[in-house]
Parts: sequence; C-alpha cells; structure tokens
Amino acid sequence: MIGDGEEDEVRFDWRRGGAAAAGLAAALILVAMVVLVKFANDAREKALDAERHSYEVALVVRNASASLAQAEAALARFVLDEDKDTSGNIYVSNWQLAGYQINQLGDLLRGSPEQLRRVAEAQQLYRMRGEQLALAARAAAAKQGDAGIRYFYAAAIETRENPSIGHRLDNKLDEIIRAERSSMRNRIQQSEFFSNQADQFTNYLSWFGILVGLGAIVLGVIAFQSLRQNRLARKHAESESERAEALELAVRDRTQELWEANQALRAEAQEREAAEAQLRQVQKMEAVGQLTGGIAHDFNNMLAVVVGGIDLALRRLNGPRREIMIHLNNAMEGATRAAALTRRLLSFARSEPLLPERVDSTGLIGGMSDLLDRTLGERIRIEVDLEPDAWAIYVDPHQLENAIVNLAVNARDAMEGEGLMRISTENVHLAANEVGDIRPGDYVKVSVTDTGCGMSPEVLDRAFEPFFTTKPVGKGTGLGLSQIFGFAHQSGGEVGIESQVGRGTTVSIYLPRTEQAAEVRMHPAAQRREDADVHVAGARILLVEDDPRVRTATVDALEDLDYAPVACGSGAEAIERFRAQEFDLVISDVIMPEMTGPELIRHLKETSPRDFAVLFVTGYVGEGESDDLRRNELLRKPFTVGALASAVASALARTASEPPRTSAAAAKG
Repeated sequence: MIGDGEEDEVRFDWRRGGAAAAGLAAALILVAMVVLVKFANDAREKALDAERHSYEVALVVRNASASLAQAEAALARFVLDEDKDTSGNIYVSNWQLAGYQINQLGDLLRGSPEQLRRVAEAQQLYRMRGEQLALAARAAAAKQGDAGIRYFYAAAIETRENPSIGHRLDNKLDEIIRAERSSMRNRIQQSEFFSNQADQFTNYLSWFGILVGLGAIVLGVIAFQSLRQNRLARKHAESESERAEALELAVRDRTQELWEANQALRAEAQEREAAEAQLRQVQKMEAVGQLTGGIAHDFNNMLAVVVGGIDLALRRLNGPRREIMIHLNNAMEGATRAAALTRRLLSFARSEPLLPERVDSTGLIGGMSDLLDRTLGERIRIEVDLEPDAWAIYVDPHQLENAIVNLAVNARDAMEGEGLMRISTENVHLAANEVGDIRPGDYVKVSVTDTGCGMSPEVLDRAFEPFFTTKPVGKGTGLGLSQIFGFAHQSGGEVGIESQVGRGTTVSIYLPRTEQAAEVRMHPAAQRREDADVHVAGARILLVEDDPRVRTATVDALEDLDYAPVACGSGAEAIERFRAQEFDLVISDVIMPEMTGPELIRHLKETSPRDFAVLFVTGYVGEGESDDLRRNELLRKPFTVGALASAVASALARTASEPPRTSAAAAKG
C-alpha cells in the first residue's frame, strides 16, 4: 500500500507537473499570439505604405495637371501680350515642370504594367501638345501679329468626335488617378482588415493575460507547494509580455524611421527640382545673351557703315559728286548687308515663306560651277559627283543655292583656303528618325565634304545653334548652318553632319522626292522686258502703310516714277478711300494693327466690282500668310526705288495678263 506521504508526494508531483504543463501551454499560446500580432502589424504597415504610395501618385498627377494648366494660362497671356516679360518664362518653366512630373509618374508606377502604359500614352500626348503650343509661343516670340493667338486657339479647338490633345491629356491623367483610386480602395480595405486583425489579436492577448493571471492564482492556491514553479512560470509570462511590448515599440520606432526617411527624400527631391529649374534658367539666359550679343555685334558693324556713309555724304554735299556717291554706296551696301542678315534670321526662325518649285538637283548644282569658282578661289579644288538619275525635289531653288554656297564657304574656311572639296548627290530611302526627326520616305541627299580641320564632339553638338561660330570675331555671324537647318526643315527635310578632328567634315541636306510635274517659267530677262512695257505714267495707286516714315518715302518714290499715289495709314481708311475713288493698284503692308494686308485685300475684292492689281510690301512674313502672299506680287523691306519700280510693273503686268474677274458684288447686281 501507498502511504500518506507517498500519496502526498504523488499528488504534489501531479500538481507540479500540471502547473508546469499549464504554464508551458500558456507560454506557447502567448508566443503564438505575439507572432500573430506582429504579422498583423506588418501586414497593416505594408497596406498603409501602399495607401501612402497611392496618395503620392494622386498628388503628382494633380501637380502635373496644375502645371499644365498654369503653363497654358501663361502662354495665353504671352500670346495676348499680357505681362510679356514674365509670362513666357512662366510658360516654359511650368511646361517643363509638367513634363518632369509626368516622367516621375513612370518611376512611381513601375510596378504596374497597366499604369506604365497609361503614363507612356500621357507622355506621348504631352509631347504632341508641346509641339502645338510651341507654334503659338514661337509665333508670339517672333512678333507675328495675331499668328500666335491663332495658333493658340487652334490648339484649343475640339469637337465631341475629335477632342483636342490637351483634353485627351487631361483625360489620360484622370484615367491614371481613377485606376490608382481603385487600387487605393483595395489597399484601404486591406489596411482596415489587418488593422482590425491586429486589434482583435491584441484584445485576445489582453484577455489571455487575464486568464493567465487567474490561472496562476488558482494554481497558487491549489498547489501552494509549487509556489516556486508558479513564480517561475509567472516570471516567464511577464518576460513574454515584455517582449511583445518591446516588439510593438520596435515596430513603432521603425515606422517613425521610415516616415522620417520618406520626408527626407521628399525634401531632397524638392531641392533637386529647384536646382534643376535654376540651372535651366541660367542656361536660357546664357543662350539669350549669346543671341542678343551676336545680333548687336553684326548690326552695329552694319549700322556703323550706314551711319558713317550718310554722315560723310552730308558733310560733303557741296563737294565732288564722285566722293558723295562713294559714301552713299557704302551706306547702301551696309544697309543691304543688314537686310540680308534679317532674311537669314527669318530663315532660321522658319518665318520667311519659300517659293518652291520642281528642281532638278543635277542641273542646278552642275550650273553653279562658275559661282563656286569665283567664291572659293583658285586654291580650292572642287570635285562634283552627281547622281545621273537623281529624283526631282520640290524646293526653293534660290534657298538651295544659298545653302550650298554657305556650305562651300564653311568648307573653304575649314581648309584655310586650300584643299579638296567634294559635292555629291545620291538617291536614298530613309526610315523614320534615321537622320534627326526625318519622316520615312525617298530623299535626295546633297552632300558637301571637305578635308579641313573637322569638328570636335563639343562643337558638333552646337553646330546648329544660332550665332555659334568657331571663327574669329568679324569673320562670321554663326547663322550659316542654322539657316540651312531652317531651310531643310521648312522644305520637309533634315540636315546631318559627320566630322572627325583632323580628317574633315561632311554636311548632308536630305530633301524629299516629289512627283509634281515641271512648270514652264518665263526667263527673268523676258519678264523684265514685259514688265517694263506695262509701266503706265499717272497710274492711280493706293498705298496702305502704318509707318509714317515708310509711307512718306514710298509716296516720294512713286511720284518720282510718274505714278499718282494716295496714301493712308490703316485698313479702315483704305476702305473709305477705295469707295470714293478708283485705283489701278493697291500697295499694302502685310502686318498692320486692326487689319492685316491680306485681310484688307480680301475685303476689297469681295466688296468691289472693279478689278485692280495688288502688291504686298513686308519686312516680316509669317507662315500663316504664305498662301495669300504667293498669289500676288511681294516686295520685301528694305527696298530700293528700282526694286519698287520693278514690283509695281510686275503687279500691273500680272493684272493685265489675267482674265476679267467677276466679284461677288457684281454677281449680285
């Protein structure tokens, strides 16, 4: 039999073993609860991070939309001449900022292929919208009258079937936000789910702690003998609780660290963005400084010749006529050079209308040998390699000749006046963007190659910049290659350069092939003889010119040519004069306030039954007016009396050769 002592010992062992088992079970459950709490907290933090990412994407999209709106508002003020000094800078800064923000979306959404596709479409629409608005900005910057406003409103026109690019860009940004909001709702639900789980596990842990305490008390009463074991179990439970609290604190500290790191990254991004904006501003001001400095340098040289020649002629009015004519001729030469520089600036800005026609490049270049020999000198050997079956091109032949002469002069200077220059043509087929921004198709490649000093990569990158030149001061304006660049792009082509230092340079002009039939053109000499026969002394001429000095000088010149001019300073005044008197010819400036020259002529032809000749006079022509001007005679400022006489005779000759015209007013009568 088992004695009482043995029974007590067995009972004691059972109680101690039961208490140990209960304590162990409680500890295991407590550890499991702590692990579950940690898992729930980690999942909640991931969901919160995803939610913050969604808010950040929405913030960037809204900022991009705001930057686009501010840029277009600034451009509107710019083209309307409101706060012109700052609105242009605001437009450029906000437009570039919007592009940076759209690109930033690609970095933020690189984990979502569907969102990346939407960002790529938004980037494409941004570039297309930028090209539309750039037309208005360039037109307004070049002071083309209301051309900038027309471009701006044309970019804003939209229909239900054909929405504008800006509207499509806004819709694409809204589509990104909607998709991110849908994802954000899912993430919020996940965050709420894991937050609820964490709270529930915490509550379970609290209740379990209470149960553990109660169990410890009960076990202490029942198994007083195992006080030491219960005390150890209680300490173990307390240590597990402390671990759970320490783990919670560690998670909280880590969250705080991540938040602080995120704030630091945002601050760094803002600082970098501000630095980039400041760098762009500095680069822009440097480019403006180079541009204005180059213009001022060349124009001051030319004006010095003009002012000096006129001043010397005035001082010698009573002196020998030959000496006066020398000074006046020098002044005229300086003015002519200034006018040529202005035309080169217009060509660079692509604002001078071309007079294209079907051209055989082989015949045109083959006929330039005498001109190139006189221009380059005897020490330059010229080799010509022309494609025998070169395709026809549709370009302005005079501008093409000027481009080839400019390239030849650059080649001569690169070879220091002695060497081998090669001119070649070739039929080529190009893919899209194979050379610059060229479109796919057939092109005639006109190349000029020299054996000169060549260009370094740094010089090659800036070759087409206006007023950039490596020649000494006074040896070049820096407009040669930029003018060729403008001519090629105006003609639908492109320019390419290949160069190596010490081995020479090849500049190639790519001009698109044309299928247009050849036109029969009268020889200039015969045209001048025919125009001379049309000169009518006493012909009635209406002169419309808003500048009083130009108006006075033109009236004096017309009177010297035995015409009967009547001058007025605006389109409204010209309409009144035209109603009161018949005129054989209307000479009108192109750019005038309130009503342009083409608008005035269209109004007169629609409302008057009388037929009359038209001659436009301008110092600047925008691309939007090219079609109206091409149908009539055009005289460029500044002009000589001889050029005015020839233009007036040509206008009268064109009207004499055309069939009688029936106006709208006559048809109604």
